[in-house]
Amino acid sequence: MKILAINPGSTSTKIAVYENETPILVRNIRHTVEELSAYPQVIDQFEFRKNLVLQELEANGIPFAFDAIVGRGGLVKPIPGGVYEVNDAMKRDTLHAMRTHVCNLGGLIADELSSSLPSCRAFIADPGVVDELEDIARITGSPLMPRITIWHALNQKAIARRFAQEQHTHYESLDLIICHLGGGISIAVHQHGRAIDANNALDGEGPFSPERAGTLPAGQLIDLCFSGQFTKDELKKRISGRAGLTAHLGTTDVAAIIQSIEKGDKKAELVIDAMIYNIAKAIGAASTVLCGKIDAILLTGGIAYSDYVVSRLTKRIAFLAPIYVYPGEDEMEALALNALSALKGELPIQIYK
Repeated sequence: MKILAINPGSTSTKIAVYENETPILVRNIRHTVEELSAYPQVIDQFEFRKNLVLQELEANGIPFAFDAIVGRGGLVKPIPGGVYEVNDAMKRDTLHAMRTHVCNLGGLIADELSSSLPSCRAFIADPGVVDELEDIARITGSPLMPRITIWHALNQKAIARRFAQEQHTHYESLDLIICHLGGGISIAVHQHGRAIDANNALDGEGPFSPERAGTLPAGQLIDLCFSGQFTKDELKKRISGRAGLTAHLGTTDVAAIIQSIEKGDKKAELVIDAMIYNIAKAIGAASTVLCGKIDAILLTGGIAYSDYVVSRLTKRIAFLAPIYVYPGEDEMEALALNALSALKGELPIQIYK
């Protein structure tokens, strides 16, 4: 079976072509600020991104013939994890999504391209809005603000299945804590194949990260909102985008920060150690959801390549459970293999309503 995977990101469009489990093309098309500034709204990039996919296939001599096209899922309403066929309800909710992000284009492009092919299906898989929380995890101290979760569902669930396969068992048989260490940091409790607790890694919960503020003191945040110093949009960026390591140190580059530490930069050392400290606290808190009965803790994401971060984090959490490290995030493989499993009948194809 032939699968085309499409992953629109803020500064790139990633595409991959798979024949069954084998990648035959993987490309990361970078976009300049100048290119994207020509499009006032994210949705205006639709034709630009779609045409880039077609051009890349043509340039590499790959015939436009696929059994499925799978796109990165958008910020639609909360849904359980799994593979979803793109339908009218999903397209409508994507076009009117409360949160604007270029990932919203993934399913739309997949649907448009698949519509010109006979017997080709359009999917999304494990979007960032996957919500499998237990009811108890939704309650906060204010009925006005129930917990929601936006997290790295695609990568976390793919890593969970990979770990299960390596252990000769099934994801649905395991109790795991998975921590995705990237530009944002998400920590989820996976109980028997469901993420029953996960933080809102996009806009304000959990440890701070290279570009996100994480949980902040509520009173001080309210005071800042009414200080007159910032507009609403400016404050949003102070929570997600210009927060975390970049707010403290002026960069999101963990490797560069560690180089500064090795040269004696004490401020950099304090800030990155504080990030590690907060990640460890959040993993420790997550362990209580499983009453300490944890099969494994899995560390993944780009920062998991850093021995500095992983070694110091491991020192704080190793008493909880065995730790396994899966650096990086192969979202393209995760998308393609989810679609393949759906076509084979190994994963059910969910209906978005």
